[in-house]
Amino acid sequence: MSERILTCQSGYIHALELFGCEIHLSKSENLFIRKLPEKPIVPMNPQLHVITGPTASGKTDLCLCLAEELDAEILSCDSMQMYIGMDIGTAKPSKDQLSTVPHHGIDLFPVSHAASIHDYIRIAGMLVDDILGRNKNVLVTGGSGFYLKSFFVPVCDNVVVPVEVREEIDNMLEEDGLDVLVGRLLELNPGGVGNLDLQNPRRVARALERCLVSGKTVKRLRQEMESLPEPFAGMGKKVCVLDRDDGNLKERIRARTQMMLETGLMEETRTLLDCGLANNPVANTAIGYREMIAFLGGELASCEEVEEAINRNTWQLVRRQRKWFRSQFPGTLTVNLDLNPQPAVNDLFG
Repeated sequence: MSERILTCQSGYIHALELFGCEIHLSKSENLFIRKLPEKPIVPMNPQLHVITGPTASGKTDLCLCLAEELDAEILSCDSMQMYIGMDIGTAKPSKDQLSTVPHHGIDLFPVSHAASIHDYIRIAGMLVDDILGRNKNVLVTGGSGFYLKSFFVPVCDNVVVPVEVREEIDNMLEEDGLDVLVGRLLELNPGGVGNLDLQNPRRVARALERCLVSGKTVKRLRQEMESLPEPFAGMGKKVCVLDRDDGNLKERIRARTQMMLETGLMEETRTLLDCGLANNPVANTAIGYREMIAFLGGELASCEEVEEAINRNTWQLVRRQRKWFRSQFPGTLTVNLDLNPQPAVNDLFG
């Protein structure tokens, strides 16, 4: 085991060693767990409290107050705050905020490691058990919809994709383009692929590799996944969505972008590129970083263009997030923080 691998994987190793896991590295430098620790004793009728909402709505500040009121520790549900060093561009909680209330689920992986939902689910499960086992409540917060969904329904199948297959599909996508992958996927799925977004290269690639490895259709794999046990079964789950008026939220986005640029987003991006960000197809598309990478590569001509692009892309993200919250949590209470800036626990969860 080389020193280089130990260094680049140290965040993930640290995250798992906290729970007494035996950590190993495969030849491809992907981590796997050989032995999980025994689960701590979880109190009767445990509750998961979930605060979500669009980017820049004010989740972080509110959750710091709620955590104290709930006697809870915070579990991040942000797919980009998991990466070490992606601080400014993800608006990661500050050191002062992290010292006020224990936070979990951040700074788990180096940017050279393309983390997956499987990684998050495995670690989140251990974290929830650990927090509850210490008689604390769990406050889940973040705006990454797919990761958030993993607390309520199965979102991953049990297909293990060999690294060679993934590399082959990724190379095919890069060399031949999306249309070739879609054609191959449809050949394997004569009955169609349901509502799979065929315009999304990443989703098409992941669907194709699973079909090839399992010999099953997309529909069959989805049926098998939906039959898996409910995650965190037996736990009560209370959800609240935060939001703001459009005008105020847009202003908060503009202020947030300006602060990122003023506090070193360019320098942070350069550092992350040196650490392998360019080779991580998940992390290097995060809003803020992808625009700065475009600027550093000469695709955007000025910092003003970077700022404009970040604001525009963030607002598009907000619109997608709102649509997702409405579809996935119909009837869930939405609290407008412009109308109620300091809601109490009962205002949020009843």
